[in-house]
Amino acid sequence: DCRWGEEHLHQKMSENGALPRRGKVLTVDTMNVNVKKVDYAVRGPIVQRAVQIEKELKEGVKKPFEEVIKANIGDAHAMGQQPITFFRQVMALCTYPLLLDDNKFPEDAKNRARRILQSCGGNSIGAYTTSQGIDCVRHDVANYIQRRDVGILSDPDNIYLTTGASDGIVTILKLLTAGEGRTRTGVMISIPQYPLYSASIAELGAVQVNYYLNEEKCWSLDISELQRSLQAAREHCNPSVLCIINPGNPTGQVQSRQCIEDVIQFAAKENLFLMADEVYQDNVYAEGCEFHSFKKVLFEMGPEYSSKVELASFHSTSKCYMGECGFRGGYMEVINMDPEVKAQLTKLVSVRLCPPAPGQALMDLVVNSPQPGEPSHQTFMKERTDILSALAEKAKLTEQILNTVPGISCNPVQGAMYSFPRITLPERAINEAKAKGQAPDMFYCMKLLEETGICLVPGSGFGQREGTYHFRMTILPPTDKLMILLNKLKEFHQKFTQQYS
Repeated sequence: DCRWGEEHLHQKMSENGALPRRGKVLTVDTMNVNVKKVDYAVRGPIVQRAVQIEKELKEGVKKPFEEVIKANIGDAHAMGQQPITFFRQVMALCTYPLLLDDNKFPEDAKNRARRILQSCGGNSIGAYTTSQGIDCVRHDVANYIQRRDVGILSDPDNIYLTTGASDGIVTILKLLTAGEGRTRTGVMISIPQYPLYSASIAELGAVQVNYYLNEEKCWSLDISELQRSLQAAREHCNPSVLCIINPGNPTGQVQSRQCIEDVIQFAAKENLFLMADEVYQDNVYAEGCEFHSFKKVLFEMGPEYSSKVELASFHSTSKCYMGECGFRGGYMEVINMDPEVKAQLTKLVSVRLCPPAPGQALMDLVVNSPQPGEPSHQTFMKERTDILSALAEKAKLTEQILNTVPGISCNPVQGAMYSFPRITLPERAINEAKAKGQAPDMFYCMKLLEETGICLVPGSGFGQREGTYHFRMTILPPTDKLMILLNKLKEFHQKFTQQYS
């Protein structure tokens, strides 16, 4: 009887005195220290404040602006970009196969959906898939890489489908992190960098090794700087990984073929594992710039390199013209990985069962899009071209307008989705920020948000040379909104400079 139990418990408690009052098991002091070191600026305090301001506006709080313009994250659809029709048709068919009998859907969309569903357990996209990813999707990815790299072979067995590129990057870093003290793995990352890297390195307890991009030369990469960074790091850790983001995030540069060749030679000479983050491979806008994959250049350099250099490269459904971030689709290709390590990698991904099946299906459509002669080809090509040419136009516009503002200088946005302009801040503003315990560009961006409703990420969240200040801004808002944003920004910067000079 329950009441007997309660009385019995009270009796026991009074015999022994009350149950000891203990604090919580999990506190900020007892939790994993590495998690506390993680910092992810793209969704940091500025963005949290932006969300709060949106709530306040909804509740009727008066502000000097009508809406918050979020230019902080590369989320194309949230910024109003329309999805590619063909992709959504096939996804609808995969999710609700009864639509396969509906004549509103083109035949090529139905064929893709049937092929994907036939590869799923019970013909359902709701079933688990194999851990490495659906077999036919991995074959399609390998064929896509072969076409992209003009005939250089790709083995489906080297393809792993992932939950966005981020998942693949973290998985490879996990495999590479080892040792203690001076033998602890060092991971070389570009500064400025995408904070996924610094956050993952902190979480895994690896050592972050910074190499600086050259802002004066349009954020180019100098081998002498890689050498300097490596030598300095060898004093206190074991640098064994070199990460490259091309096209660059947050800096928007596109690496020349020669530069990629130099990086591969450097990795071979210094015995480094290469990680190539190539999620912006279709986002190339500047005249004379072209995307070259690390895999293609590696194999064109001949067997001396292509049989030796270990490389993992990453792609995703989230960027380019697709912008399908929420589906969390991606893949990685591993080259020259030790077969025993590859078995460990397969084991590691199997613990998490599989990447989301809808993300895998969408990745398949990206690498196996409508071909000439298929009913959807014309519409697909028009939508794709329109999105990429609008981005190219906005890249130019952003650079031009920002460079008309005294105290802001912006390098050409050669590719990707962001500008990373340098801002000159008055001494008084820098001192006030420091008195508040804030990075000066964080102080600037927070004021910008409160006064204009524009949400940007301060350069300090990506890393920058000591004494320089920047912000990252996406070029994704629709052109009319982007113009408003740039003009508001121009006004704010002039006002801010006056206020603090």
